[in-house]
Amino acid sequence: MKKLIHVVGAIIVNENDEIFCALRSSKMTLPNLWEFPGGKIEKDETPTQALYREIHEEFNCTIQVGQKVEDTTYEYENFIVRLETYKAKLLDGFPVLSEHADAKWVKRDYLHTLNFAPADIPAVNKIISEKLNEMM
Repeated sequence: MKKLIHVVGAIIVNENDEIFCALRSSKMTLPNLWEFPGGKIEKDETPTQALYREIHEEFNCTIQVGQKVEDTTYEYENFIVRLETYKAKLLDGFPVLSEHADAKWVKRDYLHTLNFAPADIPAVNKIISEKLNEMM
């Protein structure tokens, strides 16, 4: 039986309607794939608390977590991931890389040009078809 990992991802939108995307490093699971940054939900944490903590730990900035965008379960070769993605906006600081290989702000219409991790793709498709900042 494969391990189920419950994770959250932040779809951080800036004032230019650009979305923050992070490239997983070669040392991470699912190396060299783009993702909406976030991480595992720890015991007794809500998805919102986990997302707030993960963004602060990995990017040294503070976010406000908004509405849920997508809830996807995807079976990889060695594990199953449940990814909950949420709209978010920066409250304090600017993302600084500590674990990821790269990051960039991408216009919604260009998200499909990045090689996203499979679990992120349903959220990518939803974002492309909707205007997130209207929903914030």
